[in-house]
Amino acid sequence: MVPQSKTRPAPGSTNKGHPSVQRVVITDEHAGQRLDNYLLRLAKGVPKSHVYRIVRSGEVRVNGGRASADTRLAAGDELRIPPIRLAATAVKPQAPALMPAILYEDEHLLVMDKPSGVAAHGGSGISFGLIERVRAARPNQPFLELAHRLDRDTSGALMLAKTRRCLVTLHEQIRAGEVEKRYLALVHGDWRNDRQHVRLALAKRTLAGGERRVFVDEEEGARAHTVLHLRARLNGFSLLEAELKTGRTHQIRVHLAHLGFPILGDDKYGDFDINRRAAKGEFGPRLGRMFLHAHSLQLAHPVSGVPLSIESPLPADCAQWIEARSG
Repeated sequence: MVPQSKTRPAPGSTNKGHPSVQRVVITDEHAGQRLDNYLLRLAKGVPKSHVYRIVRSGEVRVNGGRASADTRLAAGDELRIPPIRLAATAVKPQAPALMPAILYEDEHLLVMDKPSGVAAHGGSGISFGLIERVRAARPNQPFLELAHRLDRDTSGALMLAKTRRCLVTLHEQIRAGEVEKRYLALVHGDWRNDRQHVRLALAKRTLAGGERRVFVDEEEGARAHTVLHLRARLNGFSLLEAELKTGRTHQIRVHLAHLGFPILGDDKYGDFDINRRAAKGEFGPRLGRMFLHAHSLQLAHPVSGVPLSIESPLPADCAQWIEARSG
C-alpha cells in the first residue's frame, strides 16, 4: 500500500500490472494470514478505518472476487490492491536502528538480548520499541515479528521470528507450555523455601486515573502458575529463579509482590522506599532499574525440532550489585 505515484511489491510477493494498482501474488511466507492483517502490515501509515473501508467496498479483490477482512490468504492467491494516497501528516517518522546483542540466529529464528528500558514494541505513548528498531537495522529482512513479549524494564532473551512458519509454530509451542522460560529476580526480604509453587489467579484492571494494573483475583482472574527457586540469600535480599508455567501479564512481579517479596526496582508493584534507597546506592552499587532478567529459554527449534538452550548473561549492573552484596 503506497502513494499513487509509486508501486512496489508486497513483502514476500511478486508484483505485476498497472503501476497505479498493486497486483501481488501471495507466497508461502504469508500464507495463512488474514487479509486485514496482511493489508495493515503493508499499509503502514494508513488509518485502519480506511483499510477496512476499501475491503468492505470491494476495492480489494482476492483472485478477482470480493473478500472479507477475515479471509485467510493461501499461497498463489492474487490480490488487487487499489492505490492509496498518504497525507503528509500520516507518515510516521522512521524508527532509529538498534541491534542489541544476538544470542541465537538462523534463517528462521532470531533471539535478542533485550536491554532494560526498551519496550518490546511501540504503542501506549512509546513511538518505537525493539521490534521497530531491529526492523530499521535490518531493512532487507522481509519478515520479522515478535514471538512473545517482555516488559519494558525487563531485560534478557526475546525471540523474534524471521518466517511466518516459525512464528506460528512458536505461538503453538508457547500456548502448549512447551517453551521453558526462566527469569532471575532480586526481591526484598529473606525468602524461605528452596522451591515453591505459586498458583494465584490474575486479573487486569484499569484504575480511575487510567493506569492499567494486574491484581490477584481468585474469583475472576485467569489461572497463573510460577515456580520459584531460591538461588542466594543476600543479607535482607534474595535472588530467585522464576520458572513460568503460564504467561500472564506482569505474572512474576504480581505474584512476588502479593507474597510480600517485591522485586527490587519495580516502580509499579514494588516497595517505593526500598527502590529509592537502592537507586541512591544504600545497599551496594546504585541500581536504577527493575531487577528482573529473562535469563534462559529451552525449546525445540520451531522448524527443525532440534533442542535449543539459550542463555542471556546477567547484565553488568545487576551482576555488580550481586557481587558487592555477596562480599
